[in-house]
This record gives sequence, structure tokens and C-alpha cells, in this order.
Amino acid sequence: MKKYHFILFFLFSTLVHSQDRYHLKSDTRLFTSKNNTGEFLGYFKYGAEIQLLSENEKGWYKVKSDNFSEGYVEAKFVSKTLNAADIKIKDKENPIIEGNDSYYGGNHLFVLVAGLKARALPDRNSKVKEILFTGDPVAVNYLPKNPEEWVNINGSFTPEYAQYTIGKFIGERPDFNALLKNFDQLDVAAIPERKTIGERIVELAWNSDVSKLAPAYQRYYEVVKQLNDPKLIAETDLNIAIAKGLAKPKTPEQIMALCKKAEFILKGQKTKSLHLTQKELEKTFGKPIKKATISDDCGIYLSNLFYYYPDLEVSVDEKQNQAEIIKVFINENNKLVLNANSILDHSISEKAFIAKYGTYIGASIKTPHYYTLLLGDGHFTIEFKDGKLLSIEIIFYC
Repeated sequence: MKKYHFILFFLFSTLVHSQDRYHLKSDTRLFTSKNNTGEFLGYFKYGAEIQLLSENEKGWYKVKSDNFSEGYVEAKFVSKTLNAADIKIKDKENPIIEGNDSYYGGNHLFVLVAGLKARALPDRNSKVKEILFTGDPVAVNYLPKNPEEWVNINGSFTPEYAQYTIGKFIGERPDFNALLKNFDQLDVAAIPERKTIGERIVELAWNSDVSKLAPAYQRYYEVVKQLNDPKLIAETDLNIAIAKGLAKPKTPEQIMALCKKAEFILKGQKTKSLHLTQKELEKTFGKPIKKATISDDCGIYLSNLFYYYPDLEVSVDEKQNQAEIIKVFINENNKLVLNANSILDHSISEKAFIAKYGTYIGASIKTPHYYTLLLGDGHFTIEFKDGKLLSIEIIFYC
């Protein structure tokens, strides 16, 4: 009986040991054996998290990396904690970039392809957690030597945060001018290749600065016209219009001046600069279909109590008889009046909105059909769907 107790204790202690958080306090490699024969599976960067799979074996641990590869590292590099006194030995051949550039604060590499699918597990059939774009920085602490292997691009063992892609899709940040040159050298008849490079150019331009958007879309539009896809042509025309507006932006002061006296009109009821009383709210809209208390650690809302209506979300302070509009769904009854000449209602199309406000708005390729307008302590998020204005939300800064 004692023997079984001992075995159970050993298994339990080993499991707990393997689940403890350990880190590498230097650049090193994941070796295939504990004798450092030179054969290795991949590169670790300082700070990489590992799981221990064995006790210290003559100065070596068997470990698991964040992409589930198993191998050996020297025990002298393993630590429960990291601190400023760590003496980092840099591996000059390690491709992982330290957090000392202007793109990312930790160990990282960059996405090399357009529309990269980051998956929940190292499996092509696994759930897609995020779509990444050419030039996006991604956290990398362990990089397999084999480019066909999976890489954890969030550097975490925690399933909630871990994301995976194939190693060949990440690397040093792509060079915009090199991509342009690559595109220009392709045969005009090589449409699939031109489309692939064109998509990368556009995404990298959005990840760089607005001055690169014009030459990017110039190339991409050549391919779009060759494909002759009406939907893609319309989408690209819209993005070109957005890019032109972003290239000539109004100053923050000019944008905030446009929105300074903004107010919603809801079923004919003016909101006095986005606010109204609780009594006015219920007189106009009746009782909410739902009430809920939200978490607001920053204290940015009037109250943690929210009222939800079919076309309205409001923060309500019942004791003070106050209500603050958070989100409005635009229809024939609801609109946002910026000033006498600037009204956002159900009749305005996305194309017309871009034509009139393109120099005022913020936009991103990662959130198509969403636009921002600065307020003093936040911004409007304006959403279009199928070319029509769907909703306007007020986002306050923490």
C-alpha cells in the first residue's frame, strides 16, 4: 500500500513541477540531447517561458517549449523569476528580434503574408482566433529551426492567449520598397502572383504610414481591374477614397471643433450634447428591455448601470436622474447632428460619408467600415453595414 502512495505522490509532484512557470534568463537553444552535441530544434530568446519535464540531470533539464516541442536546455539558464541582474548571453544567429525597435516592446517577429490566420492550436483545422496583416509584430519567444513547424505567436502556454502559425510566415519586417520592386518586375499576365504581392503591399502600407497608401493602391488596383470583380472593385474604390482623405488629415483641433456641439436627436428629442435626464429617456423610449451592471474600473461612464433599448444603449444614474448616451443605432428616428451642415442620418451612404468627412476620420484596414471622429475625452465610432450607416458609439478614454 505504501508503494502505491509513493507512486501517486511522485506522479502528482512531477505534474505540479511541470506546470510551474519557469523562464530562460538568456538566449539559448532547444537541444536534441543533454550533451550539447550541436544538434538543436530551435531558438529561445531571453524571457521565454518553458515547462520542466525532468529534474536537473547533470546540469540539464528536459523541457517543453511554448509550441509543445520537447528537448534539453542547460540548467544554468533556467529560473523561476527574471530580474535586471540577469547576465544575458546573446546568440548572434537567433532570428528573434528583441523589444528594442519602435514596433513592439518584447521579443517578436513580423507577419510576412496577407491575411494570416492565427490559430488556437498548432493544427490547420484549429479555430482561427485572429486575422493578422503583413507587417504586424507578433510575440515570439521560441522559434523552431524548421520553418514548416508551428510557432506560438503570443509566447504563452495559457490556452486563452496562445496563438499559432507556421514559422515560414513570420520573420524580419518586410521592406515596402522591395515589395513594390517585386510587384513591378512581375509579368502583367501573372495575375495570382500580382494579387498576392499587391495584398501584402496594401497591408504593409496600412501598417506603415499614410504616404505609402497611394503607391500601394496604385499597384493593387491594377490587379483588381484585371480580375474584373465588381465587389472587389467597389471595395477598392472605397479604400482608395479613404486613403486620399487620410493623406490630407485635418488637425485634432479642427476635428474636435466639428464635434464640439454634437448632439443626438432621438425620436425628435434633442439630447443636449449627448446627455439627457432619466425621466426624458423613459418618456421618449419607455422602460428598457434590459438593465445590466457593467465593470468600469476607469470610471469613464456616468454610471455602471446600463439601460438597453432596441436602438439605444445608455449609462444611467438613477439617483441623480441623469443619462449619458453610449451607442445609438441610426434609423429614420435617430440621427447625430454635428452642426447645421453636418448631419449623420439613415440617408447618408458610406461613400458619401467618406467624400465629405474623409479628412476628419480615422480608419484602419483591420476594422473595415468602422471610422472614428475625435472628441475631447474620447471619440465617436461610426459603423456602416452594406453601405448604410448602422450605428454610432461613443468611446471614452480611460
